[in-house]
Amino acid sequence: MEAEVSQSHREQNEEKEEPVDSFQVVSTKMIQPTSLKDPKLEKLKEALLDWINGTLKAEHIVVQSLDEDLYDGLVLHHLLAHLAGVRLSLEEVALSGSAQIRKLEAVLRELDKRLDERRSDSRWDVSRIHKKDLLATLHLLVAMATRFQPDLALPSDVKVQVLVTEVRGKGIHCDVQTEVLTGGSSNEENPSSTKGGADPVEQLLKLDPHKVAAAKKAMADFVNRSLASLGLRVSDVDKQFSDGVILLLLIGQLEGFFVPLCEFSLTPVNAEEMLRNVTFALSLLAHAGLEVPSVQPQDVVAQDVGATLNVLYALFRKHARQDEKTSVEFL
Repeated sequence: MEAEVSQSHREQNEEKEEPVDSFQVVSTKMIQPTSLKDPKLEKLKEALLDWINGTLKAEHIVVQSLDEDLYDGLVLHHLLAHLAGVRLSLEEVALSGSAQIRKLEAVLRELDKRLDERRSDSRWDVSRIHKKDLLATLHLLVAMATRFQPDLALPSDVKVQVLVTEVRGKGIHCDVQTEVLTGGSSNEENPSSTKGGADPVEQLLKLDPHKVAAAKKAMADFVNRSLASLGLRVSDVDKQFSDGVILLLLIGQLEGFFVPLCEFSLTPVNAEEMLRNVTFALSLLAHAGLEVPSVQPQDVVAQDVGATLNVLYALFRKHARQDEKTSVEFL
């Protein structure tokens, strides 16, 4: 009988949570909504779904949702049996929450023996999988696919922005981090390569200094008009975007994003906080369809003029009025 996992295993008994000690640090991770809409992430999820359903087709198991359909251990147990030849003496369908957790513990214990034991961070665990944590589930499935079917064509260079929330006593600390789900590929074409034309900003920086200065002034005027309602003003295009703060506010104004203060450092004090701000800003650009693949967050933080101008130019091309465009048409 076909086991329609997405329908038959989504109900579970809610467990009562233990009270949190006032001195205990409780940390949670959640993929940012902007990253959930990333086409690369969508392709990764589709590839993993196809892999699971293809692997378990003979057993008439159909998975429709990665986070919703793997929490009870049934699918993972079947994958363990098919991929590693290990079938444990476990009940086929665990109905109660406690039974599901016991099953997950046994399955993950066997999987962890066969996966990369050198991983320094706990990218998945029983609790997170059972709570239908998509990030933990993706990390686990990618590790399984890489270990048991290394020739599987998964999308490369898939990264997500993750909101990390820590409850410390009576305080809450929020941070945004980048997590890598799949690595890059040396065979991928560089979208910023000479194919399709030279990088306009790279060409600009080869021009006479007065033309470069004119372009920077046009960019600064565009930014200042966009941020006028916030009472902010930019005078040095080379340096004032390196901490990511003005860049995030600019993107928010132009793209209509509301960026909660807990998601970035308003007054970054070190390079790490600056890097997180700029990384978050670039993820917002990608969400708005303004990817600048030739730009790395660390380049903007390091005040690389070309990287900073590339980001600003992407916004300028989309949002500048026609009369503004004439002043930098040489770009």
